Amino acid sequence: MSTRRSSSISARKAPQQARSNELVAAVLKAAIQVLVKEGAQRFTMARVAEKAGVSVGSLYQYFPNKAAVLFRLQSDEWRQTTALLRGLAEDASRPPLQRLRALVHAFVQSECDEVAVRVALSDAAPLYRDAPEARQVRASSQAMIEAFLCEALPGSTQAVRTLAGDLIVTTLSAVGKRFSETPRTSAEIASYSGALADMLCAYLDSLSDSASRKAPRHAPDQRRHPAKR
Repeated sequence: MSTRRSSSISARKAPQQARSNELVAAVLKAAIQVLVKEGAQRFTMARVAEKAGVSVGSLYQYFPNKAAVLFRLQSDEWRQTTALLRGLAEDASRPPLQRLRALVHAFVQSECDEVAVRVALSDAAPLYRDAPEARQVRASSQAMIEAFLCEALPGSTQAVRTLAGDLIVTTLSAVGKRFSETPRTSAEIASYSGALADMLCAYLDSLSDSASRKAPRHAPDQRRHPAKR
């Protein structure tokens, strides 16, 4: 597939009326079906329009090109997943490591639930991955992870938290992708997620312990012991 990206992946206009919203929803539903069935190589605006039962002209009213349609599918998936994970990461009623465990399970579950669409969108990623809109979405997810690690590792340096964030995100992405390639039962997902969470929680524990050992210790106040002066 050519990696050349169109100049715009933003929608031409946002639907304002109920009928327009229904049309866009039908287009996006059809786009998912075409993408899963045909793959990114054979994904075209004409096939999407035909599947949705609308004219190609109607489709172009809202999306300037197929990259815009694919990015909308990808951004919707990112938005849903990020909202779920953000809710877990920011749940102040639970300690950070409990939140991380819940986040790991939710992420692995979502990878397994959406594997067909995710694989197809991954193949289409060269069309939009370098677009400003895609970078903004990734930056939002990164900010969420950084905020969580500031709370989970308050005594660590920024460099340590940056490394931890990169390791966690990379591990979840790579392991989730690999694990979800094979159909999994609920029991398998729970077992695998638990083991992965154990590993990541142990890693954060080790970083927290290391930061505690390196924290400067205050010298005893000599004014309280005049006899020792």
